[in-house]
Amino acid sequence: MDWTIFLLTVLTLVLLGVLNVKKKFRYWKDRGVPYVKPVFPYGTLKGMGSTKHSSEVFQKAYNELKGKNAFGGIFFFIQPVILATDLNFLKNILVKDFQYFTDRFDYINERDDPLSAHLVALKGDKWKGIRTKVSPTFTSGKMKMMHSTIVAVAKEFQNYLEPHADSESDIEFKDVLARFTTDIFGTCALGIECNSLKDPNAEFRRIGERIFEFTNLDILKMFFLTAFPNFGRRFRMKINKPDVSEFFFRVLKDTIEYRETNNIKRNDLLMLLMQIMKTGKLEGDDTELGKITFKELTAQVYAFFVGGFETSSSTMTFALYELARHQDIQNRARDEILQVLSKYKGEYTYEACMEMKYLDRVINETLRRYPVVDVITRVCNQDYHVPDTSHVIEKGSIVAIPFYSIHNDPDIYPEPEKFNVDRFTEDNIKSRHPYAWMPFGEGPRVCVGMRFGMMQTRLGLAHVLGKYKVLLSSKTSVPVSMDPRKFFLSPTGGMWLKLEKL
Repeated sequence: MDWTIFLLTVLTLVLLGVLNVKKKFRYWKDRGVPYVKPVFPYGTLKGMGSTKHSSEVFQKAYNELKGKNAFGGIFFFIQPVILATDLNFLKNILVKDFQYFTDRFDYINERDDPLSAHLVALKGDKWKGIRTKVSPTFTSGKMKMMHSTIVAVAKEFQNYLEPHADSESDIEFKDVLARFTTDIFGTCALGIECNSLKDPNAEFRRIGERIFEFTNLDILKMFFLTAFPNFGRRFRMKINKPDVSEFFFRVLKDTIEYRETNNIKRNDLLMLLMQIMKTGKLEGDDTELGKITFKELTAQVYAFFVGGFETSSSTMTFALYELARHQDIQNRARDEILQVLSKYKGEYTYEACMEMKYLDRVINETLRRYPVVDVITRVCNQDYHVPDTSHVIEKGSIVAIPFYSIHNDPDIYPEPEKFNVDRFTEDNIKSRHPYAWMPFGEGPRVCVGMRFGMMQTRLGLAHVLGKYKVLLSSKTSVPVSMDPRKFFLSPTGGMWLKLEKL
């Protein structure tokens, strides 16, 4: 081997690589767009997943860029990314000009990782088709049908808390609430008794924990695969863990076979999806939706599980934390709950829960202060001229929309760190930009399970506040810090609180 030629080849490849990175990092400067200076190899993601939660990383970039333009420039590794900093621009992306930004920036490998092909991540016509088929399962009528089932689990949750109230022990609410919402999912979606409240090591709960067990390398891998999806698919790389995939396919297969063999019908999500899988429409509705495959059904159930149990449990966790810090707000919420219940003979009916308007303000302010999904993305599918500017967003460009940063912007919400439920009175809502609060997203890709999430959150909080007083404990971390290794917003070390019986 001629070592001189070999070394020259290596040096040439290294030089070409360096020049390519420098060219990538000049992307925003060459286009006259304000940007955050990148650091190789992380771009603007340095520290994320190790010392900083993604919300902190994006908020720093947002604060540096806002007010300079309709958007600014950041980098996912060496990939240029648009950071939305203007609410009107954001409205265009999500709604007005949605046809340019129909897809999310998520990694999908349907061949090797079929669970990745779920509604949240799907693109183009595939997304549109699944969305059309799944949306009818989350109407207000279907939610009302599931309401009594959630109430039954909520009563079990309320009873579970009783031995812990008035005791010297603290309660780690993040875990307890995740077990509560896991049981709701099992009952409402699959008709399965998960028993997570009774057994913290129940299989569904263990799988839920496995889904969100991320090392620093896992988080970087996730962003790498979304930035370079073709590379990932070529080398058959997966996002989901093999044991998680095996669990969902096994449970769904066994449950569907059992129902079909024994002719069992239940008013739950799986029944509705089975109807679509078998006939392409819902029973009692002549609308032709088109059939879905077993793999597609399983991927959607997986997405509902991830989105349903983690987001709602985190929202309730942060709500109870703030209510423990603000006893006046807690007392007023409780007074409303008890007053409404007295009107409905102590029953948590669907109508009763819909009348708990002050509790909704508590939830809305919690979602403002702690939006569980701190950032979402869109991909431009054709060149897009940004209105009232000379800028053109090129096809294939990625847009990041930082909900956490917007929700905690002092120019939109004065004293954003302050928990103030009056921000969500009707008058105050009307006085703000309509896109200043978007915990569920907005536009055609708004969260399909929004009603379900709000319903279980409302019922969970009502069952706690209706019977117990929530207090801070010596273990409560004030202010709360976010775990950098969690994908969703989650308190570091859990959330420790105390209860007193009323």
